[in-house]
Amino acid sequence: MNRQDVIPSLVLSSYALARIAAQDAGNEAPAAQWRVLTLLEKTGATRVGELATAARTTQPGMTRLIGALEREGLVLRSPVPEDSRAIAVAITPAGSRALRAWREEFRDTLAPRFTDLDDDDWRALERAAEILAAHTTTDTTGASQ
Repeated sequence: MNRQDVIPSLVLSSYALARIAAQDAGNEAPAAQWRVLTLLEKTGATRVGELATAARTTQPGMTRLIGALEREGLVLRSPVPEDSRAIAVAITPAGSRALRAWREEFRDTLAPRFTDLDDDDWRALERAAEILAAHTTTDTTGASQ
């Protein structure tokens, strides 16, 4: 594989693995829900507009998603003290538990696909995961750090 094709291949394979895991696990929750909860877990309370930017969606779309997550008890909205017009969203303990359960569910669902890997393959995947994590850290504006 050419060097220029590696990153797109990883991205597409990751999307495919996420779809396979969701389908095999019967997980009906939208992927956007898990992205938002993951972002909130990493960044802490974040304004709705910043979440929309980071998730590459519209503010009305994010507001609808946050409403659904709030009804499920996974997030909590609260006013931003320094700006009375702004609302910040934070993950709740129930949201953190749901996110942890989702990650475990995906891990357990995908594990059988990787049972034939040897130690060298696992080391390669571990290193790839470290590299990808280091290059996908974003701030709340969506800009790569």
